[in-house]
Amino acid sequence: MTLKHTALALLAGAAIAAVVPAAAAPKHPLAMPRLDHVWVIMMENHGYVQIINNPYAPFVNQEAQTANLAANYFAVAHPSLTNYLEVVGGSNFGITDDDSPDWHDASCQPNIVSGVNNNEADPNPICPIAGAGTDQPTPALDCSNEVNGCPPGPVINIDGIESYNAAATVGAMIGDQLVAAGKSWKSYQESLPPGGADGVNYGDGQFSNLTQFTAAEQALGETTGAEVQLYAVKHNPFNYFASVQSGVNPANSLANSVGFDGPNGLYHDLAVNQAPAFSFIAPNQCSDQHGRGNAGPFCAFDPNDNGTQNGLNPGLIQQGDQTVQKLVSSIKASPVWKKGHNAIIILWDEDDYSVSPTTNQVALIVDTNFTRKRVTSNNFYNHFNLTNTLEAAFGLPCLNHACDPQSYPMADLFQR
Repeated sequence: MTLKHTALALLAGAAIAAVVPAAAAPKHPLAMPRLDHVWVIMMENHGYVQIINNPYAPFVNQEAQTANLAANYFAVAHPSLTNYLEVVGGSNFGITDDDSPDWHDASCQPNIVSGVNNNEADPNPICPIAGAGTDQPTPALDCSNEVNGCPPGPVINIDGIESYNAAATVGAMIGDQLVAAGKSWKSYQESLPPGGADGVNYGDGQFSNLTQFTAAEQALGETTGAEVQLYAVKHNPFNYFASVQSGVNPANSLANSVGFDGPNGLYHDLAVNQAPAFSFIAPNQCSDQHGRGNAGPFCAFDPNDNGTQNGLNPGLIQQGDQTVQKLVSSIKASPVWKKGHNAIIILWDEDDYSVSPTTNQVALIVDTNFTRKRVTSNNFYNHFNLTNTLEAAFGLPCLNHACDPQSYPMADLFQR
């Protein structure tokens, strides 16, 4: 399938001078309602059949049955960062790896401008996203990224049938749009070190890659290499954008990335009724079902991730399920949940490199305070539909592939 759209307006400085829809709004029988607050909870690296009906994820499955479920929803590509960028900006921005940002480098050329793909073969940090140009194509069957030729692959993007050609792209994301429209956003990142997000590629809630350990501490084994990488910048897509790194607009800056705890954190904001319009919530890599290799049995990577529930680490699945339960319960206990039209969206970024016959299908659940429940949608959706859904919910124009005719909002999951 070829998905094309015209170029969007360029960024002016660090703010959007104009964001113009590149394609007419698709005709669709259902209108997307306006929302006052949206919380997106992003989980990690498990496909639809690994989560739905998994006995170690009772709360998530209760939500899938009692709220609204997208039963035909797909991640776009691989790896994680690519999908995070596609959710918040409707494009891969020429980035198909998990590398960290090239922090504050004004001399490098963004990938959409250079046309160079920052993929798994490229170890260089990622130039701050800005400007306008062309993103990278997303083939249905990918033999180029993290696969040594087509045996044993190819890796399956989307459903193994749909694909995207490279397309005109503007280096902006929903946070830029929200601030330009006078609305607020935050990226809540569990285990973000207390010093803030600037320059932090990974951290364990206290220490990070920036920590300078003394010789005595290093002699005791306290090194950055020994840290459990709980926070990962690859799960914080906003910080890859030049507009955020620059700090020109304090409302659209690195200060928007905060932890779960503390005076500006998630639970504080919920308790005192200070939730922003858009909350992006990323549990740490033990709580989001990603797993780490040095954090104990409940956080260990899945022994055999083959696209089924066989071979998964049940402790990792259960820990993620309990995390979602705590987050959803805290949101619903907040005063803000009871006012206006609000929604919680729970989804998984991708299925951790699907190989045939497994596709890149993931679960997406919508829970609101105003719609009818127990709706199951079989409409074909992917991350670009989610981008469009979020933009439509806040009255914003579409960005990049969210403007494609197929990227209509998932309005059937938000009906009264």
